[in-house]
Amino acid sequence: MGVTAKIAPSMLSSDFSNLASEAARMLDCGADWLHMDIMDGAYLDCHLMVTNPFDYVEPMGKAGASGFTFHIEASKDNWQELVQKIKSKGMSPGVALKPGTPIEEVEADNPVDMVLVMTVEPGFGGQKFMPATMDKVRTLRKKYPSLDIEVDGGFGPSTIAMAASAGANCIVAGSSVFGAAEPAQVISLLKNSVEEAQFLRIPQFLMYYPKSPQLDSCGGE
Repeated sequence: MGVTAKIAPSMLSSDFSNLASEAARMLDCGADWLHMDIMDGAYLDCHLMVTNPFDYVEPMGKAGASGFTFHIEASKDNWQELVQKIKSKGMSPGVALKPGTPIEEVEADNPVDMVLVMTVEPGFGGQKFMPATMDKVRTLRKKYPSLDIEVDGGFGPSTIAMAASAGANCIVAGSSVFGAAEPAQVISLLKNSVEEAQFLRIPQFLMYYPKSPQLDSCGGE
């Protein structure tokens, strides 16, 4: 299918006084990615949740980040330029959408590697999943079978099947992982749920794949 199931524990739900050990614990439990939310205190509604994502590209690159996901709401006028700067620093560019932002906001000629569809209003953990956001996931998956589509907010075993069936392959899970007595089992359960949903969706992927455009943008959540 071109995409693999990935579980990314959200460090927003970790013990901030022991971030290094918490990160190591999640990786030992089988996490594929670690999801970091970066905020500057001014643009608290967004994901690299900052007023000017350009200011953070070089520092994040130097810090060793492999991916840099910014909110389209903070960079509507120059986000294609931002994508190129992110790539120039050796990071994988991703663009995030708040629940109320239409996917048309991220149509462009410049490529991204991932679209992050927020399934809660961003800013703090423990919120309830918003099912209506799955329409954006379905639209993206139909158009871009090989695109990494990440979803973030309110996920656990009871809601992950809905997101995976819609086409999401990367799941950010915070409270459900860090609050579990056996996080390794939860991560395994979440990943298995995504893989099962992907298997059931294989005919749909084959239907769209031959006539889909090459991935030259992020959408068109």
